[in-house]
Amino acid sequence: MRTESEAAHVLELYADMVRRICFCHLKNKEESEDVFQEVFLKYLLYCGEFDSTEHEKAWFIRVTVNACKDQLRFLHRHRTEPIDLITEEAVFQEPDIAILAAVLCLPEKYRDVIYLHYFEGYSAAEIGRMLQKKENTIYSLLSRGRQLLKDSLGGEEFE
Repeated sequence: MRTESEAAHVLELYADMVRRICFCHLKNKEESEDVFQEVFLKYLLYCGEFDSTEHEKAWFIRVTVNACKDQLRFLHRHRTEPIDLITEEAVFQEPDIAILAAVLCLPEKYRDVIYLHYFEGYSAAEIGRMLQKKENTIYSLLSRGRQLLKDSLGGEEFE
């Protein structure tokens, strides 16, 4: 079990990232907070060691994505919220709202790689390791995801 100082340290480092990932997947503040707490509880109970801070960050991303998928499976997502409410709750600057809404509407396989690449700054190789996919697959998903975004945002102005 982790110490209180370790928990406070990782909470300071990864809290915003975990919240953003949760919100991108679940599109609901309350469900995101539930998964957020679950992820940090898993960290507290995790007995393994991390090779580096990048390994630790990748662990948080992977656990968060998996916890979100579990939550979605559990809820079967019968209820939905309009995209207008989602963008109002998001903590993004005004010009990013159209892009965020378009990213949230992408299929999951594109949404994950687009988010990790553009919002978290990971390379295709790093994303491939995190999502357990080949690097070239990530490049293909990024290319297709960008094309879907371009089509949904209306073309050339967002390149």
